[in-house]
Amino acid sequence: MTVAVVLLATALVIVVALLAAAGAGKLARMDGATYPTALTRAAVTFATVITLIATVASVFGTLLT
Repeated sequence: MTVAVVLLATALVIVVALLAAAGAGKLARMDGATYPTALTRAAVTFATVITLIATVASVFGTLLT
């Protein structure tokens, strides 16, 4: 049961990060950025979301144990 919850949570985090990255890339293109710049902004957003979720999970892990 625990493994299933961890896998589902991981999948949800990745989907949210991909959606945020796609939104950031689209907004960058709409703002007139070139494709490489938009891709860079999307990659930075993806990494930021993953880092934020890892930090939040670490804090929750510390608080709940």
